[in-house]
Parts: sequence; structure tokens; C-alpha cells
Amino acid sequence: MQELSLMGSSHLPQQLKFTTSDSCDRIKDEFQLLQAQYHSLKLECDKLASEKSEMQRHYVMYYEMSYGLNIEMHKQAEIVKRLNGICAQVLPYLSQEHQQQVLGAIERAKQVTAPELNSIIRQQLQAHQLSQLQALALPLTPLPVGLQPPSLPAVSAGTGLLSLSALGSQAHLSKEDKNGHDGDTHQEDDGEKSD
Repeated sequence: MQELSLMGSSHLPQQLKFTTSDSCDRIKDEFQLLQAQYHSLKLECDKLASEKSEMQRHYVMYYEMSYGLNIEMHKQAEIVKRLNGICAQVLPYLSQEHQQQVLGAIERAKQVTAPELNSIIRQQLQAHQLSQLQALALPLTPLPVGLQPPSLPAVSAGTGLLSLSALGSQAHLSKEDKNGHDGDTHQEDDGEKSD
């Protein structure tokens, strides 16, 4: 009987050791699992942080572009206001016939359509790219199949858009000047015929 109790008591510590060992292994496995989850969450957090900084960089860039365009828009509006003032001051000194011609040209200048703007912007972009290609002294012959053209020097979006808007106003004014002069010559021709 004592042997049984000794065997039972010796068996109990082995069972205790076994459960302790199991518990340690389980804790170790859980710790490794938590460590793997922590590592994956840390990687995801780093990725989100880099995306956040990229988004902030884009936000700053777009804000600067918006601010620059806003200033350019106010500048152009002020130029238009001053030019209108000059036209209004000069208009009474013209003859009645010329006054009608100038008023017609001013009205035509005010009527800008979206397709006209698109074509002006397209022409300016092509002219800008062509001038950059000429500045780089690159041949304008087509490249063999499979070769990519070299990239053009980067122009910051804010300055690019500002220069486009400035070029757009110049191109539109020159177009209107041409239309105005064409109208003047036609009307002068009509005047000569009527005389």
C-alpha cells in the first residue's frame, strides 16, 4: 500500500512537470503568434505612415498649385479690368464706325468657348514640348520600335499651369487681334465698295 502511494506520489510530479512543460510550450507558441501579429501590424502601420506622408506631400503640392492659380486668376482679372478701362477711355475718341468695330471685337473677345480653350491649351503644350526638344537638340525623327523617348525635364505643376494660363491669355488676345484686324479689313473693303 505504501508502494502504491509512493508510485502515485511519484507519478503526480511527472504529470505536474508534463503540464508545466505543455503550458510553457503553449505560452511560447502564443508569444510567437503575438510577435508575428505585432510584426505584420507594424509593417502595415509603417506602410500607412508612408502613404500618409505621400498624401500630405500631394496635398501641399495641390495647395500650392491652387494658391498659385488663384493668384494668377486675380492677376488676370485685374489686367482685364484695367484693359477694359483703357478701352472705355479710348472708345469715345474713335469715329462712330470704328467704335462699332471695336465694340464688336470686345464682345467677340468675351465669348470664349471650352473647345477654343482646349485647342489653345493643346497648341501651347505642343509648342512647349517642341521648344524643350529643340533646347535639348534631340532629333525629331521617329524612334525605332521598342525604344522610348527620353523624358523631358520636370516642370513643377504650379509653374507649368501658371505659364499655361499666361500663354493662354496671350494666345487668346493675339487671336482676337487677328480677328479684329480681319474684320477691320473686310469692313474697310466694304466701305471702299460703297464709296
